[in-house]
Order: sequence, then C-alpha cells, then structure tokens
Amino acid sequence: MFNFCSLYSGSTGNCLLIQTSETNILIDAGVSQKKIQNALASFSLSFEDIDAIVVTHEHSDHIQSVGSISRKYGIPVYSNIETLNAMPSQKEKIADENKRIFTPNKKFRINNLELIGFNIPHDAANPCGFNIYHDDKKISIATDIGHMDNSLLSNLVDSSFILLESNYDPDILKYGKYPFKLKERILGPNGHLSNDTSAKTITELAQKHSLKHAMLGHLSKENNFPELALKTVTNELESKNITNKDIHIDVASRDYPSKLIKL
Repeated sequence: MFNFCSLYSGSTGNCLLIQTSETNILIDAGVSQKKIQNALASFSLSFEDIDAIVVTHEHSDHIQSVGSISRKYGIPVYSNIETLNAMPSQKEKIADENKRIFTPNKKFRINNLELIGFNIPHDAANPCGFNIYHDDKKISIATDIGHMDNSLLSNLVDSSFILLESNYDPDILKYGKYPFKLKERILGPNGHLSNDTSAKTITELAQKHSLKHAMLGHLSKENNFPELALKTVTNELESKNITNKDIHIDVASRDYPSKLIKL
C-alpha cells in the first residue's frame, strides 16, 4: 500500500498526504487546522493518525498551521535547519523533541517511508522538493519551482507518480492585475513554474522515462485555470504522440481533496 492525496494545493494553501499501511505523513500544512482536519476525515483519518509533518519551505501557504498542529497533537515536524529558522513563529510552537532536522540530498526515514529532500529554485531560505520511496515505488513532489533544469529533472526520473507545479499561464499573468514587481518575481528564476514548462517537463518524462501518472499542482488563483493547465499539458503530450492511454494527468484543487492515488 502506497497512496498519495493532495488535500489542498494552490497559491492559497498546500497540504499533501502520503500513506502506507503503517505510516501517514503530511507534506506541508499551509491551510487552517480545521480544513486539514476535515480533509483527513474524508479518508477516515484524524491528526492522531499523522506520524509527521514534512516542510518544503517557510512561505505561509505551506506552513500556516504547522506549529499549532504539532503542539496540540505532539506531531514531529521535519525540515532543514535553514527552513526551521526562517519560520520563527511556527518554530516556537514546536516542542524541541518534535523538531526533526534533515539534510537536503541525504536520505532519511519516517517509519517505513524513505525520503530525500532535493534542492529547488525558489525564493526561500532552503526550499526542497521530495522523493518518497516505498515498495520499490517513488513519489516525487516538486512545486514552487522558478525554472526547470537538468539537475532538477534528474530527481524526477523513474517516478511512479509526480505532483508537479503548473502555476500560471504566461499571457494571463502578463495582462493580469498583479503589480509589475510581483509579475517579475513569479516569472523569475526563483519564482514559479508555468503551464508551458510543466507541459514540456511531463512530456519529456513520459517520452524518455515512461512516466505514467502526474498531477498538476500549486495553480495560481489569479493567473491560471485548471482546464487551461490541463489543456496545455495534454496538447504538448499529443504533439509527441503521447495519449491518455500512455499517461494519466490529474489537476489538484485548492478547495478540496483529490481522489486517493493508489500506486
């Protein structure tokens, strides 16, 4: 048993669930404690079932309720040291015995899960994506990415399933209401990943590395639409003669949990 669910994913808040027969972990807790509680209940889970919270980086849409959940339920929080120090208001809520530090690019374990946090280009202290291993299968989590390069792509190779950022459509962002400096940040090398780049990445992984299942995540509320993100990816796949028989694409919602992906 190796399951994935996006409880919430988007520019307004992020929380992911990884599950085995004996382990449940959350990647980030960037929405309210109540919303996460409700999402877990839809899978007959509660915070008492959660073994750890793993933090990608310190931006508020990823850590909003990390500290309060850890303090109330005694849940360990895994982060690298730079990220922990960059979220002081959350850090002070986490008991010392529940502060678990991992080193990026080195494996660590949470029960029967093996994880590696890999470096991603984003404007945070030391942001990480994650590869998560169980039963010879690999889940990759890669959002909040300013650009795609060969080093990052190599971390996604041989994944059984990928949650990949598809944050914005360039034209909507260009002509939208965001101030110029914010547009510059999103478009910059440490900002976010566009639909176009996400499409090219998934197509390369499907074409060269036999990726069979991906989910588009962290969509912007202002600069994207789920239908547009999906269409951009499927158009790119079809241009390389890759069909929905070869790879399945889902889109994560900001408002409600995805279906449970069973690997």
